[in-house]
Amino acid sequence: MMHTLEELRESLPEAARDLKIGLQSVLGAESLTPPQRWGVAVASAFAARNPVLRDAMLAEARAGGADETVLDDARAAASLMGMNNVFYRSKHMLGAAYETKPARLRMQRIAKPAGPKVDFELMCLAVSAINGCEVCLVSHEKTVVDGGLSQDAVIDAIRIAAVVHGVACALETA
Repeated sequence: MMHTLEELRESLPEAARDLKIGLQSVLGAESLTPPQRWGVAVASAFAARNPVLRDAMLAEARAGGADETVLDDARAAASLMGMNNVFYRSKHMLGAAYETKPARLRMQRIAKPAGPKVDFELMCLAVSAINGCEVCLVSHEKTVVDGGLSQDAVIDAIRIAAVVHGVACALETA
């Protein structure tokens, strides 16, 4: 059964009231363009691993004008960060003895996303926040800011990621 994002919002338990309000609020982040907002929201929904939320977010993004390039980059960001966040977070935790060890992981899409590179990096930043990888978060933040986006854009992307992830958690408790 296909749910709309509004139906999902309304289905959240009273304990998640803040998330009901927050989901509506964060998707209007003014420091991000619509493609950036939808890309971050969809990538975050993929990273949150809740199929109902993922499908509702994809439908909402399409209805909001997000094109398939944005959605494809969101899928790629979530997938690649699923791999990279595990590797780089682990390498960081293991310490200095592992600093010079090469990743040897295929990451061509990061260098050549389907849409604007800065938008893809913003999606990667949001997924890295969800996955808790400090190394990747710092790296993508630098690339995003160097690419011309503001710290407000960074915070809005992290805010979207946080709320989307919280909604996925709340859906599991409903």
